[in-house]
Amino acid sequence: MPALEVELINQIVLIVLGGATLVQLYYLLMGMSGPSFFKKSEVSTNSFNPPVTVVICARNELKNLRSFLPSILDQSYPEYQVVVVNDCSWDESSKYLEEMEDAYPNLKVVTLKEQEKYQHGKKFALTLGIKAAAHEYLLLTDADCKPASKNWIRSMVQGFSNEKEMVISYGAYNNEPGILSKWIRFDTVMNAMLYLSRALVGKAYMGVGRNLAYTKSLFFKNKGFAKHYHIMSGDDDLFVNETSNHKNTSVILDPDAFTFSKPKTSLFTWIWQKKRHMSTGKYYRGSDRGFIGGYFFSLFLFWFTIILAFILKLNWMLIVGMIAIRLMTQMIICWKGFKALGEKDLMLFLPVFDIITAFAYPLLAVSNLFIKTKSWK
Repeated sequence: MPALEVELINQIVLIVLGGATLVQLYYLLMGMSGPSFFKKSEVSTNSFNPPVTVVICARNELKNLRSFLPSILDQSYPEYQVVVVNDCSWDESSKYLEEMEDAYPNLKVVTLKEQEKYQHGKKFALTLGIKAAAHEYLLLTDADCKPASKNWIRSMVQGFSNEKEMVISYGAYNNEPGILSKWIRFDTVMNAMLYLSRALVGKAYMGVGRNLAYTKSLFFKNKGFAKHYHIMSGDDDLFVNETSNHKNTSVILDPDAFTFSKPKTSLFTWIWQKKRHMSTGKYYRGSDRGFIGGYFFSLFLFWFTIILAFILKLNWMLIVGMIAIRLMTQMIICWKGFKALGEKDLMLFLPVFDIITAFAYPLLAVSNLFIKTKSWK
């Protein structure tokens, strides 16, 4: 190859690398630093304690219900109801829920029966649970989730006010042994830093069904899940994306308001879950797709051109300098953010998991073009 063409290629690689570095620095400083610099004073600390209904949908979740439902029924809160939608379970969930309903007056069980001619997803079950709710303020979680404290409900409802109809918080995963658990927690906290930061500046694009609150009025005013009912997933993120605006949504980052779930135990099941979550992304608002895509595309370009620059034996001091600038910025932002979200032990894995993320997400996105995912939850 002529020397002139080689030089041109080298310059293009360095220009792309420089651009990707700048975009990544923008995201770190402006796009995902919300939890890092969050102040409790930004959220009202009033003593607003309205009656609340917690809604849980469960299908064959006997083990999880036995483990986690008592922690929801024993919350330190003056008046609340728990609605569990037993969605066509064929395990012993019905018997257990009947026993719990007898023991807890504030528990209401809604039971759905399987119909051969009518197959439904979680959105149908959740809609029935919301219709059965006795109170205006709804707090949603999953059967495999455990509140971080007995003050979970109390902490979450502090996000409501006359204007605020939706509250977003963090749904964490347990710190289980093994590298897969660490990876799932890392992926979860990095995505949380993106969507929580966006929500803190009035541009919420998603929340997680493990820990989400909104009013019954907001749900029915927007006709529930009608606009995306045909999509299997999205009972949490698509609803937030559709109904949230800069006035009606607040963020609660009090550790008492978090929930914890068990991470997937196999890489295959995590990949399938992730593909399902990613498949809803194409239904987000255009600005939100651009925001998310910009982060992951620039992350891929950054590490791809770093590798390419080393292969081409370009100016190694310049390359190392770009890596160092981004890494130091990332470590400062992530240290503060991970600490705020209770995930600071993951800092040890930051550089390696960051590189894995850069190449894993494009692969998952491409695979979604050919392999479709369907599931109840």
